[in-house]
Amino acid sequence: MRITCPHCGSRGLEEFTYRGDATVRRPAPDAPHDAWVDYVYLRNNPAGLHKELWYHGNGCRSWIVAERNTITHEIHSTRLATEALSEEKSGS
Repeated sequence: MRITCPHCGSRGLEEFTYRGDATVRRPAPDAPHDAWVDYVYLRNNPAGLHKELWYHGNGCRSWIVAERNTITHEIHSTRLATEALSEEKSGS
C-alpha cells in the first residue's frame, strides 16, 4: 500500500504509522464517566470509506488524515491533519 504525503509525495506504507480513527472526538474534561469509557474503549469497525490518522514518522513527521476504503484498502484522499481540523472548525 502507498500513501501520498502532502509534503513528500507517494511513499510506501512502511514509512507511516497508523494512529487510529480520525473521526473520534475527545470528551470535555467534565464529561460524565460513561462518555470517557466510550471514548477510550468503544470503536466502530466501518466497512467502506473511513477517515484515519497516519503519522509520517520515517519522513517529514507530519500527521495526515487519509480517507481509506477499509474493504479494498484504496486510499481516496490525504491531507494534513491541521488542514482537516481547520475545515472541520470552519464547518466546510
